[in-house]
Amino acid sequence: MSSLSGTEVLRYTAFSADPDGGNPAGVVLDASRLGDSEMLAVAAELGYSESAFLSAPDGRGGHTVRYFSPKAEVPFCGHATVAAALALAERDGPGDLVFSTPAGTVPVTVTREGDELRATLTSVEPHTEGIAADDLAEALAALDWPAADLDHGLPPRIAYAGARHLVLGAASRERLADLSYDFARLEALMHRLDLTTVQLVWRESATVFHVRDPFPVGGVVEDPATGAAAAAFGAYAREFGLVPHDTVLTLHQGADMGRPGTLTVELRPGDPRIRVSGTGTRIG
Repeated sequence: MSSLSGTEVLRYTAFSADPDGGNPAGVVLDASRLGDSEMLAVAAELGYSESAFLSAPDGRGGHTVRYFSPKAEVPFCGHATVAAALALAERDGPGDLVFSTPAGTVPVTVTREGDELRATLTSVEPHTEGIAADDLAEALAALDWPAADLDHGLPPRIAYAGARHLVLGAASRERLADLSYDFARLEALMHRLDLTTVQLVWRESATVFHVRDPFPVGGVVEDPATGAAAAAFGAYAREFGLVPHDTVLTLHQGADMGRPGTLTVELRPGDPRIRVSGTGTRIG
């Protein structure tokens, strides 16, 4: 625990049991006295891709949660949701939680597996939409990706499961590993299309994917583990018939940044929502 701008902030990493892996997030368990500018200031001072700010419990097991990057509020953040749930579970014990977020209601279940806690969030109802040819060309230009480097088995689409993400398939692991993009140019396009991240994906096998998420609109070059994008990708993969409607996917993210993490994505038949789970741990 630390104090930033007079606010008690917990620090957790999500989607890894190693403090040096996964995606770190700040968690404020009672932000009821903080205004928007104060939450943004805490997130900016902390410098993580996002931080979660919770209200006091409502008496029915629910919490209102808001998410801030160093530059702006975002409607939903998966790794900060996992971090907040783990923080509550360490304080109150594992169990079921309900988070009321700007994107909608997100149930979260925390279980104990040996010495580790695992949080599973259930997304709001997802959807996908196309991207205009000119916008796709601009995204590829900002990334400095030739069109030939795309995997045409993973069609470019905007996917949503609480936040909007542009999904682009990489034709090779080498293409995914070589990430050097025009920050300002990609940021401008993402603001225009209301994107939270661009999710770059390479398919290793039927159910295993490697992903990277540039996040210039949040003020960071890359997000180490992106739960909201993982949920959106699960919906995307199901909609395009890339995976069965009843399956579990493994997403590896962060290795190219030196912060490896693992996100588990579950699809259930008859339920459009996507479940994303991962471990986590306190930092410091």
